[in-house]
Amino acid sequence: MSRPDLTDRSALLRNRDRAARRPGGPARFIHDAAIVEVQERLAEVNRSFTSPAVVTGWPGIWGPPFPGARLAEDADILDLAPAAHDLVIHGLALHWAADPVGQIIQCARALRPDGLFLAVLFGGQTLAALRGCLAEAEAAATGGLSPRVLPMAELREAGGLLQRAGLAMPVADVSTLTVSYPGPRALLHDLRAMGEANALSGRLRHFTRPAVLDEAERRYAAACGTAGGRVAARFDLLFLTGWAPAPSQPRPLRPGSAAARLADALGTVERPAGGPSADR
Repeated sequence: MSRPDLTDRSALLRNRDRAARRPGGPARFIHDAAIVEVQERLAEVNRSFTSPAVVTGWPGIWGPPFPGARLAEDADILDLAPAAHDLVIHGLALHWAADPVGQIIQCARALRPDGLFLAVLFGGQTLAALRGCLAEAEAAATGGLSPRVLPMAELREAGGLLQRAGLAMPVADVSTLTVSYPGPRALLHDLRAMGEANALSGRLRHFTRPAVLDEAERRYAAACGTAGGRVAARFDLLFLTGWAPAPSQPRPLRPGSAAARLADALGTVERPAGGPSADR
């Protein structure tokens, strides 16, 4: 029995299109921050990439910083040829994927041996306070709950996706952005302007009651208010890095194949297991 998709892809594309048609275009400051971090991480790699690809729902934002890269929509089936690229970047879209592992596997297949996969996505405690305040407000006003904020992957879970996709030397880390807003409704407006509004399949299909928004706003201001009368919103950017396997990559030694003794390196006397401790 198939599991229903968490994301309503049609709604997600409508949200992105609405944001793109705003005067001045979509709110892109978090994309810009993510791109800067991606570029800094690539600069630390001792490698020149000649055939990059970028998977993104925002080609107008992610294309120019990576000139010459092939741009692929973050659809269920990625338009990437096997073993065609030495670098694949997944740009701030993986959190909406119906099958994140499948997305990474497709990216891995598009890499040449020893090619680099680098993804950035929302995760961790992103908008956790907003999710909690909306849930509490809706429960108080209506006695029920409906999904309003996308569930976010934890760092360890996200890092496990790299191993499941067969990538070597996986690394996962997080960068946290704290953004200040005049009030909770300004945050909701900004999410809409980013194209990150509610696109969950189980969302309500009618407008939220004003009482729910009023109560959520009160709770959020109490929980996340700042000394200046504003509110703070947390965005955790998870960065996932892995390499396509290649014979030239370093591998761990087989147990028992070490050429030096640990006791010699530490300058201690080796004792049998369970015996007295060595002098320090």
